[in-house]
Amino acid sequence: MSKVLVSGSLAYDRIMDFPGLFSAHFVPEKLHNLSVSFQVDTFAENFGGCAGNIAYNLALLGEEPIILSTGGVDFAKYREYLAAKGISSDSIHVADTDTTAAAYIMTDKADNQIAAFYPGAGRAPYGSDFPTEGISMGMIAAGCDDDMHAMPQLFRERDIKYVYDPGQHLTELSGERLIASLSGAEVLFANDYELGLIVFKTGLDEKALLERVPVVVATLGAKGARLLTREGEATVDAVSADTVVDPTGAGDAHRAGFVKGMLAGLNMRQCAQLASAVASYAVEKYGTQSHAFTLEDLKKRYERTYEDKWPLQ
Repeated sequence: MSKVLVSGSLAYDRIMDFPGLFSAHFVPEKLHNLSVSFQVDTFAENFGGCAGNIAYNLALLGEEPIILSTGGVDFAKYREYLAAKGISSDSIHVADTDTTAAAYIMTDKADNQIAAFYPGAGRAPYGSDFPTEGISMGMIAAGCDDDMHAMPQLFRERDIKYVYDPGQHLTELSGERLIASLSGAEVLFANDYELGLIVFKTGLDEKALLERVPVVVATLGAKGARLLTREGEATVDAVSADTVVDPTGAGDAHRAGFVKGMLAGLNMRQCAQLASAVASYAVEKYGTQSHAFTLEDLKKRYERTYEDKWPLQ
């Protein structure tokens, strides 16, 4: 079991499903004055946030996540939930000035999403007071803007290897901050659209990005992922889910699976394959922390997709 610092958001997710297509209700010549409402057919509140989701999956994988995040005045039920899952909340700060962050996520039948995020108490920077003894790796996911800029420098100063996933906070980060934060990371994660936005905001093409971070992983949904390294590029097939219910949280599950592979000393392709296997469970349940699996379950799903033998011992 390895200790992994996980910096990012903790939130209550309000997840909704729209039974049609968003695109069917957008009038191209009226997009300058957009006003549209969607009636959803399902709604649920779940425990979420990038740090919470990643920590949940790391715990399923047998690792020990240490969450660096801030909850609000309504955090008690999240704390109780984490305890029931065997995840420590000792490292989580609680502010009495605001509520815990909230995400509102609506998905159409083609898995397109419209989301809004209220950071709440999560706006407060975490600070530099976190454990360093026995830490195997750090993960920096979308969360407080200041943390996303400060944590990479703190991890570098304390000789903690880290991976970087700016995710939905890309719109809030300047190109200069992105370059400073991803430079020195072990891996940069993004989905295909986010990678294009990183290139646009930083002015760095993919080759130039690889001069600053040795591995870039761009997820492609059901098409798998692009794995970019200084030695070349490869495409890793997705692992098919038994059924697709809700794609929300699949990216966080993917990141946790990839880091599990890194902790186990796997090569980058094996890490990406393991990540895809973990992500396949997340889409089978409604919510970001509703799925579960054993390592034996994961092994069977991995081996039915890839020619490689199961790489974990």
